[in-house]
Amino acid sequence: MLSQEIRRSFLNYFKSKGHTIVPSSPVIPHDDPTLLFINAGMNQFKDVFLGKSKRDYVRAVTTQKCIRVGGKHNDLDNVGHTSRHLTFFEMLGNFSFGDYFKKEAIAFAWEVATQVFALEAEKIWVSVYKDDDEAHALWEKHIPVNRIVRFGEKENFWAMGETGPCGPCSELLYDRGEKYGPAKNPKEDFSGERYLEFWNLVFMQFSKDASGKMEPLPKKSIDTGSGLERVASLKLEVDSVFQTDILRGLIAEVETISGKTYDLQNTTLAPAFHVIADHIRSLSFAIADGVQPSNTDRGYVLRKILRRAVRYGRTLGLQRPFLAGLLPRLISSMGEDFPELKGAENRITEILTLEEEAFIRTLQRGGQLLGQVIERSQKEAQKITGEDAFKLKDTYGFPLEEIQLIAKDENLDVDLKRFQELEDEAKNKSRKAHKTEAQKFDPNFFADFTKTHFDGYQHTSTESKLLGIVMGGQFVSHIESGQEGILLLDKTPFYPEMGGQVGDTGEIQKGTNAFQVYDTTAPFPGVIAHLGKMGSGTLKKNDQVVASIDVKRRVEIRNNHTATHLLHWALQKVLGPHIKQAGSLVDEKRLRFDFSHHKPLSPAELKEIERLVNEKIRENLPVQTYELSFEEAQKRSEIKQFFGEKYGDRVRVVDIEFSKELCGGTHALRAGDLGLFKIAKESSIAAGVRRIEAVTGKYAEELIEAGEAILQSASAHL
Repeated sequence: MLSQEIRRSFLNYFKSKGHTIVPSSPVIPHDDPTLLFINAGMNQFKDVFLGKSKRDYVRAVTTQKCIRVGGKHNDLDNVGHTSRHLTFFEMLGNFSFGDYFKKEAIAFAWEVATQVFALEAEKIWVSVYKDDDEAHALWEKHIPVNRIVRFGEKENFWAMGETGPCGPCSELLYDRGEKYGPAKNPKEDFSGERYLEFWNLVFMQFSKDASGKMEPLPKKSIDTGSGLERVASLKLEVDSVFQTDILRGLIAEVETISGKTYDLQNTTLAPAFHVIADHIRSLSFAIADGVQPSNTDRGYVLRKILRRAVRYGRTLGLQRPFLAGLLPRLISSMGEDFPELKGAENRITEILTLEEEAFIRTLQRGGQLLGQVIERSQKEAQKITGEDAFKLKDTYGFPLEEIQLIAKDENLDVDLKRFQELEDEAKNKSRKAHKTEAQKFDPNFFADFTKTHFDGYQHTSTESKLLGIVMGGQFVSHIESGQEGILLLDKTPFYPEMGGQVGDTGEIQKGTNAFQVYDTTAPFPGVIAHLGKMGSGTLKKNDQVVASIDVKRRVEIRNNHTATHLLHWALQKVLGPHIKQAGSLVDEKRLRFDFSHHKPLSPAELKEIERLVNEKIRENLPVQTYELSFEEAQKRSEIKQFFGEKYGDRVRVVDIEFSKELCGGTHALRAGDLGLFKIAKESSIAAGVRRIEAVTGKYAEELIEAGEAILQSASAHL
């Protein structure tokens, strides 16, 4: 297969040049909350380029799975209607981290393009940044000067962001001939169809500060990216990436399923074949890497991709779920080099089918109205009215983004101004109907306050200084018997509510003067607030006090927190590595754990999860905690990290030998402290998100005893 040959020959070439072959990272960026999906080969090396981490190698080569469906790189709207846009593609890339620079990068690219890819040298053009005389001179050694063009910053200067590493870049372009336009050179080819860009070499040589000033980097680096599908289309001399081997094979499968014949020139049906062939790859790889369709973040994007594929399937007469039927063909063409596809085949099949069935039900409810809206809009102003868009969203659950996507596919606009007016009217009505009084507290109130030192990992009671007293939203000098308020200490053993763990309770006292703490929070980073009520006596600012937590309650909380780590581990063992934590609650009586999964757990699965957790409790391994630099933690794939979490330079690891997670909570000293683990309930809280509620220790015993009592009562009546 051609794509496989290109992929492997590229990797092997750079391996022979001293590069380490680095596997593609998952399409989910585990350590970059700014990205929904990996969209370039350099993403997994971002911290290396920024100087925040180091690798054991200075030269790397990858073939990276990429999904571009949002933000700056959003190709979704164009997919199906152009010859080269895809949501999923493979990016071939070679990288240098302070090792070689322009001379070698250009020489490598020329040799690969002409010998490994075997493209015709006389058809290759290159572009360089307008001021990059060095790159221009280096290219002159390989290519006639009349096939080197200069472009400005928009085309040939790359930056990682508003600040940070940046530099000029050089693109390799291939002249596909007059069939694709009359342009005599890339500068005249405004569509980019004739002179097709197939490789970009980025020369990272500057660092830009917030003012826009650029300073030379101490270590210049190289980041390159070449789209495998584009290279394949050039080698096959075809008009579209959809005529390359992998995508054309998927289209052939769609032909079989639909009974329709694919014709690239058929502008009515060809886009449907393109959309389905592309989208099944994005869906399958994303699900294999742990993403599930949902109503938020990347899960929502995935759901949008799936629904777009289903809608286009209907233009081919596909009224029943069909996407899973394409999976075997995809696995046969890509599964050998990406074995995660085969490993997740059953789960991908189940999720695709469940999601399709749900969307088909939605279409059956609102499809008639949708069809009428489209037909009416095409006849009138080529615009979906705000009223129609609002009704589709409010009555039938079509998100606005999806309505806009449908409109674009039908060459229609949406009256967003009127839609927003109706949205605002509905929100105002809702507010009036559900008016509530709420206490508002500006978190910046504590911004300038002295940070609190937490020493509750080691101690349950601490001698502290009372630095501040807050009552009624104001700092005061003292608090008297019967008054409620917030106490702020210089150091405390009280753990504030965070990370799903409830705050500690206890007492802050000076002699017989005692303040009862009924909750502990962190209203501002680094500040711990003790909420409660003054019992007997009075406390004053700057008093020396003793802060003591409710030890019995803390022990039960920390046992339940450790149980969530054991449960997370067991869920991945039983259900698969796609399981990701989606939320939790830990208090003294129970634990609640939310996780990504597409269907209810069977009784056998729940029983096995319980068995695994209790087995680890009986092993009674120590629960160790230690700190690492975040850089070091990122290198250790066995340590669980959570998307969207903000981590500092130093992170805390909770390590139970078989389970390692970044976590700031309090934990049992040994797994055996939990005593017993029992699942009370498993349920759905949202599409693609399940919840397990469980208990440990004496509460687990009570739950078992209650169940036995019910059985005994029932048997007595038989």
